[in-house]
Amino acid sequence: MTQLNALPGTRVGGQTAACTPHGAGPRRSPLLLMAVATGLSCAGNYVAQPLLEIISRDLRLGSVLAGLVVTAAQAGYALGLILLVPLGDVLDRRRLAVALFTATALFLTVSALAPNGPLLLAGTVLTALTSVGAQVVVAHAAALTVAENRGRAVATVMSGILLGGLLARTVAGGLSALGGWRTVYWVLAALMALAAVALRRALPRLPVTADLRYPALLCSTLVLLREEPLLRRRALLGACSLASYSVHLTALTFLLAGEPFGWPPPAIGLFGLVGAVGVVTMTGAARLSDRGHVHKVTGAAAALLLTGWLLLFAGERSLLWLTAGVVVLTIGQQAVLNSSQTVLYALRPEARSRINAAFMTSFFLGGAVGSALASVVWAAAGWPGICVLGAVPAAGALTVWATERRH
Repeated sequence: MTQLNALPGTRVGGQTAACTPHGAGPRRSPLLLMAVATGLSCAGNYVAQPLLEIISRDLRLGSVLAGLVVTAAQAGYALGLILLVPLGDVLDRRRLAVALFTATALFLTVSALAPNGPLLLAGTVLTALTSVGAQVVVAHAAALTVAENRGRAVATVMSGILLGGLLARTVAGGLSALGGWRTVYWVLAALMALAAVALRRALPRLPVTADLRYPALLCSTLVLLREEPLLRRRALLGACSLASYSVHLTALTFLLAGEPFGWPPPAIGLFGLVGAVGVVTMTGAARLSDRGHVHKVTGAAAALLLTGWLLLFAGERSLLWLTAGVVVLTIGQQAVLNSSQTVLYALRPEARSRINAAFMTSFFLGGAVGSALASVVWAAAGWPGICVLGAVPAAGALTVWATERRH
């Protein structure tokens, strides 16, 4: 069982934590709470995707403005990673996480009440900006956990983020059918407010690890990239892995909607849940990383990315091979992410939030590039071109891993 190590003198749920022996800590429930909370926070960035048509019709938006809702969420999250996540090194992470979760709940209500497109876009950007509270919680979980259990702790909390993104689209479609698209935002806002209260009661406080003014804090994040070769390599490896994975996410809808599959949108959305298999395998990869096999886990994961694209190439007209390719690709991508976070969180404990900000910003930038290129390549070369495109960053990830091995 993954254990949290509450520091003596910190306050847990309103009470001062007693001294605990190395490796001992409270029950697993705080980790599960963190996982649920981060999943809810992440969900706010994806709920609009299946609702774009009805939102566009209700608010009388053009197709371009409606499409900007998704782009606004991506842009807001990227800004939050750069501007807000580093604050976890100079502020009490518990209070920062609670404040960000509360702000997210508030901004979700702005979207729920939006009478027009510009206000909906504003609510979407602000919601995404503060939803990086999930990353603050991940760093807090890493700081609370003894080194030999850190990979599993991070994997547990990260599983919430991954499941939140996967389930958000499906749940949003169901809720909108019951009460309209605004109901989705109202329900999520209420759940985020409850999560903020629960985190405030359950999470312990930890001492601040750095004393920097805000401009210096942001600059030091870039300095870490310059000073830490491992961070640079893992940031590049993470960017390659998500670029490869995002190519399939973007193109899979086009493939399943056309011949020979001809699936309707609801069926395509449900097929996306196949990716949940990657969440199940995260704990196993994390256990191996915690036992000192982190480099081997990363190499195997990068190889799985490349293998996944070989299977996907065979899946152009075969659902069996297509499913196998999605599963293998997802396992590889999640194992790269978890093994990278495990090794990076051990790099500089006093700078965990800034390291996480640098890594995750590179990670999501890679994903954005992969998604953008996928649309262009699909139009020009179809599924075979997509498979080549996805395999290139997968091979890049394997190459980066090989260079890390030499060091």
